[in-house]
Amino acid sequence: MLKGIDPVLSGELLHILDDMGHGDQLLLVDRNYPASAAGKPVVRLGAIGVERAAQAILSVMPLDTFLEHPLERMEVDGDPSIVAPVQSKVLDVANAHHPQPLEFGVVPRMSFYERAKGVFAVVHTLEDQPYGCFILHKGVIFPDAS
Repeated sequence: MLKGIDPVLSGELLHILDDMGHGDQLLLVDRNYPASAAGKPVVRLGAIGVERAAQAILSVMPLDTFLEHPLERMEVDGDPSIVAPVQSKVLDVANAHHPQPLEFGVVPRMSFYERAKGVFAVVHTLEDQPYGCFILHKGVIFPDAS
């Protein structure tokens, strides 16, 4: 156990997050998502939902401040205006950790599966709400101005 590190962040997940560089993408998905299909490393978090996983991940990983949408979500039922409750919760978590207000980038479902092939790794949760699937773009840690 490490002091000050969220216990959801296993050694395997911390290693992946540390190995990621600026602009690398992390897939955070629900239990229905075919996590192994992309052929990327998969970290399974067990009974953790995506909101809790996002909370842990974003406690150590910055989102990209150079992108308009460093947090993307899977489109719901072919309608980009629909935001599932689980998606709203993840956006709230991300906004709590990001230096400027965030809005989702919306990715159509089939495009989301295609984009998943280019991610660095996949974090699979047992989230039971549909459309709990996100792409997180890793940002940069700047030196303190002090």
